Amino acid sequence: MSIDFSGHSAVVTGASRGIGLAVTRGLAAGGARVTAGALHSSAELDKLADSYAVTSVEVDLAAPGGPAELVARAGGGVDILVNNVGGAPPRTGGFLSITDEDWLATINLDLMAAVRATRAALPGMLEAGKGAIVNICSVNSVLPDPAVLDYSAAKAALASFSKALSKEVGPHGIRVNTVSPGPVATDLWLGTDGVAARIGRATGARPEDVANGAASAMVTGRFSRPDEVADMVLLLASDITANVTGADIRIDGGLVPTW
Repeated sequence: MSIDFSGHSAVVTGASRGIGLAVTRGLAAGGARVTAGALHSSAELDKLADSYAVTSVEVDLAAPGGPAELVARAGGGVDILVNNVGGAPPRTGGFLSITDEDWLATINLDLMAAVRATRAALPGMLEAGKGAIVNICSVNSVLPDPAVLDYSAAKAALASFSKALSKEVGPHGIRVNTVSPGPVATDLWLGTDGVAARIGRATGARPEDVANGAASAMVTGRFSRPDEVADMVLLLASDITANVTGADIRIDGGLVPTW
C-alpha cells in the first residue's frame, strides 16, 4: 500500500522481522522517518536503514526502560506509534505448567511494552494535538486458546487498554486502534522455534501438519501475510482514517466465527 507519510516521525516496536518489518518498510517507503526497535536487528532491517530514513535500534523492549529508550531515540515528537513487539510461547503442558515467571514475561512483552512505549510517546502527541497509535493485538483476545493461555490474557488486556485510552485521548486529536491478526506467515508461527514447531515437538506431529491444521480452521484456508497486516496498520496510521478510533480490525481469514 502506498500512502504519503512525508514529514511524519514513526516508532515501530518489534521491527526486525514479520509484521513489524513490513510496517517499517511501508512507513519508510511513504516518506516517514522511522525509529525501528528490536532486541536484535536483522539483515532486512539494516537494508531498509541503508535505503530510507530508518534508524534501527537494538533495545530490550521487555525491560522497564526499553520502550522509553526507543521513543527517546526518535529525537522529538512522535506522530505514529506502532506497538508490534510480542511473543506467543505455546504452553503444551497446560495451565499448571505456566509459572509466575512465565506469566510476568508474557505480560511484560505483550502488554507492558505497549503501555510503556505509549507512556513515553503520548506527552509529545498531546502537545502537538495529534497522533496515531496502532497496537498489534490478536484474535486470541476474543478467541482465547489454552495453548497460549497467558498470551491470550495479555492480548485481551491490551485490547481493553487500547479501547479505554482511545476514549481518553480522542478529544485531544489522538487516535488509538488495534489490529488483531490470526495466524500470520512469520517466524512466530512457522520458524524453527515457532508455534508449529513447538507444538509438533510436544505432540509428535510434523510442524507443517500443525500449520496446515491451523490454516484449515480459517475460511480462506491460509495464513495471512505480513504485508496484509501491515497494510491495515498503515491505513489506520494515516489521515485516510482520521475519524477512526477505538476500533479493532481483525485480519484472520474468517477464523473468529462471530462478527
